[in-house]
Amino acid sequence: MRFDQHTVVLLIRPADPPELPQDAIDRLQETHLAHQAGLVQQGLVLAAGPFLHPDDEQLRGFAVLSIAPDEARELYHNDPAVRAGQLVARVMSWLVPEGNLRFEGVPMPQSMLAAASGD
Repeated sequence: MRFDQHTVVLLIRPADPPELPQDAIDRLQETHLAHQAGLVQQGLVLAAGPFLHPDDEQLRGFAVLSIAPDEARELYHNDPAVRAGQLVARVMSWLVPEGNLRFEGVPMPQSMLAAASGD
C-alpha cells in the first residue's frame, strides 16, 4: 500500500500561559488568524480550524500542511500567539493511504469579525 505524507500541526494552550488583559488576547487572536490566513493564501495550509469541546481543553486547533515538518515548525514559531506564549505548536508527519484525502480550496477567515459573520 502507498501512503501520502502530510504535516500536521496541533495548537495547544500551555498549562501556564502568560497573563494578558482581554484586549491583548483579542489582538493576538486577530493576528493569529491573519497569520494562518496568510499561510493558506501561500498554498501551504491544506486545512485548518479550531477544536470544539475537546476532551482535553488544552487542545485548541489543528492544521494540515503541504510542506515538510521543519518548514512548518519555522512558520508556526512565527505565529504571534505562539511567540506570545498563548499557544504551543506540536508538529508531526501524518501518513494516510494514498488518495484517501482530498483538500478543497476553502478560504480562511482573516479576523474574528470575518469568522463570526461567515465571510
